[in-house]
Amino acid sequence: MRAHLLIAVGLLAAAWIAVMPARAQEVTKDNIDGITNFHRLQTVVACSGAIKPEVVPQIKQMGFVSIINLREPTENGANIEGEGQAAKAEGLRYYSIPLNAMNPDPAAADKFLDAITTKGVEPAFIHCAGGGRAATMWFIKRMVVDHWDVDRATKEATDLGMNSPTLKQFAIDYAMAHKR
Repeated sequence: MRAHLLIAVGLLAAAWIAVMPARAQEVTKDNIDGITNFHRLQTVVACSGAIKPEVVPQIKQMGFVSIINLREPTENGANIEGEGQAAKAEGLRYYSIPLNAMNPDPAAADKFLDAITTKGVEPAFIHCAGGGRAATMWFIKRMVVDHWDVDRATKEATDLGMNSPTLKQFAIDYAMAHKR
C-alpha cells in the first residue's frame, strides 16, 4: 500500500515538473506608454514595436539587460542613435540589427543569433516598428538554437506578434539551412 502511495506521489510530482516549462513560456501583453505592441515571454524576452528613448530606463526597471533594435535607420520615427545612447546611459547592451521586412537578409538573422546567444544578453528586449520582425527573429532563434519544431515555434512567435507570411517563410527557410 505504501509503495503505491509513493508511486502515485512520484507520478504527480513528475507531471507537475513537466507542466512547469509550458507555463514558463506564456506570452503576456501589456500597454506601456512609449512602447508599441509590448509582448513578453516571461523572464526571457519581450518583443515589441517602436519605442522612444525615454522609455529605456523603464525597460531596465522591468529587468531587461539588453535591447535588440531591428529597425532600419530610414524608417519613420526610428531613433537608433538616441536609443543607443539611452541604453548605454542605463548600462544596457544595445544591438542595432536592421531587418527589412520586404527583403529580409540572412546576414541580419546571423547577427541576431550571434547577439541573442551571447552570454548575459537575456532577458532581452527585442523590437522593430510593429513587433512582427522582432517576433520573427525570436521564431528563428527557437528553431535554430533551441531546436523547436515549426509548429511549436509558430505558436509562440504568433503570440509574440509574428504576422507576416513573407517573414515566416523567410524564417523557416533560414532555420532549415542553419540548424546548429
